[in-house]
Amino acid sequence: MTTAKQYIAQAFESVKARNPHETEFLQAVEELFNTLEPVIEKHPEYIEENILERIVEPERIISFRVPWLDREGKVQVNRGYRVQFNSAVGPYKGGLRFHPTVNQSILKFLGFEQIYKNVLTGLPIGGGKGGSDFDPKGKTDREVMNFVQSFMTELQKHIGPSLDVPAGDIGVGGREIGYMFGQYKRLNQFDAGVLTGKPIGFGGSLIRPEATGYGLVYFTDEMLKANGKSFDGQTVVISGSGNVAQYAVQKATELGANVIAVSDSNGYIIDETGIDFDLLVDIKERRRARLTEYAAEKATAKYVEGSVWDYEGPFDIALPCATQNEINAQAAERLVKNGVYAVAEGANMPSDLDAIKVYHQNGILYGPAKAANAGGVAVSALEMSQNSLRLSWSSEEVDQRLKDIMTNIFETAKTTAETYGLGTDYLAGANIAAFEKVANTMIAQGLV
Repeated sequence: MTTAKQYIAQAFESVKARNPHETEFLQAVEELFNTLEPVIEKHPEYIEENILERIVEPERIISFRVPWLDREGKVQVNRGYRVQFNSAVGPYKGGLRFHPTVNQSILKFLGFEQIYKNVLTGLPIGGGKGGSDFDPKGKTDREVMNFVQSFMTELQKHIGPSLDVPAGDIGVGGREIGYMFGQYKRLNQFDAGVLTGKPIGFGGSLIRPEATGYGLVYFTDEMLKANGKSFDGQTVVISGSGNVAQYAVQKATELGANVIAVSDSNGYIIDETGIDFDLLVDIKERRRARLTEYAAEKATAKYVEGSVWDYEGPFDIALPCATQNEINAQAAERLVKNGVYAVAEGANMPSDLDAIKVYHQNGILYGPAKAANAGGVAVSALEMSQNSLRLSWSSEEVDQRLKDIMTNIFETAKTTAETYGLGTDYLAGANIAAFEKVANTMIAQGLV
């Protein structure tokens, strides 16, 4: 009889054989599989139903070319993708990323993570992801519109309010969502529920821009309180300076923390007096400028080139909000040396597998991305609900619903970890809780 450990090992070898060059996807699969032995031991039917090999295969991958005209009237061509990974619990839900690094491996990893993140919210949404290797940086509004209209002309064939509801991600903000919605509307009936992250004027939800950053802090606050700690009086370092990082700065500061650092792709700001939220938003959102301008305008700030995780100075809490694999084992060891006792992830998979080992070995409280950064998709699902009901909730109501969802996610991870005798291993708790629900639903629906 095959044991749970043997089955997991065999399934992972099969995934590697089928996807040998998709390193990010394999990393995401390995991170999940590493935690599943207890739940598969409890449910031998998962082996009989071969649930692992089924759950790692996307239901559908759509790839298409995107021709568009640049400012000089020249034809440019990019690749577009949509990975519709798992719809067992509900319609595919997940962002669109526009960035030169986008490829099938990255979108499969993001879509795979999205399945479990979405399930943890308790809302009826499945997992998907998409995007393009198009880079919106340095492009005019007209160029972005030209690209987006071409992109949506193809994508609209494969999405719908009860089938697949994309949102924004890196490189896709209100401008891009607006252009996509406009093109969808030209080609189909008006349906606000086909995209989320829309501007307020045509179906967007209040608190959506803030949701991932606020949700990250709400989750982290619950994790801290469960372990006799809080944000009050603590020093925090945050990577990134986009929406997630900005609103994590704002909410953590409201809870009494001193956030001393944010970063961009070239370097980071250290401001021991605390990051000025209003100045940060002005520079990044209104001016679309680099963080060097922050240092130029605030006397207490210093700009340093390189990764913020190279910083050597005492702090308590790390909130990585930039991109995947920004923290490796060496950086994680530096966090331990700096006195960090809690890490919670606002980006998708910002800690590599070796970094996670360092967290566990040193007793660091760890909030994994699929749990800690679920606030964005949670409010996206609330936006879908508002669109369906043809109404709009107040910012206070949406914020309270968000806080309740993030509290429930933490409680689910905590309770599941304790049920399986895993202590404060919130990664395993989140993984097991989400996997169990998806696996049981897939089995109940037959061979899907």
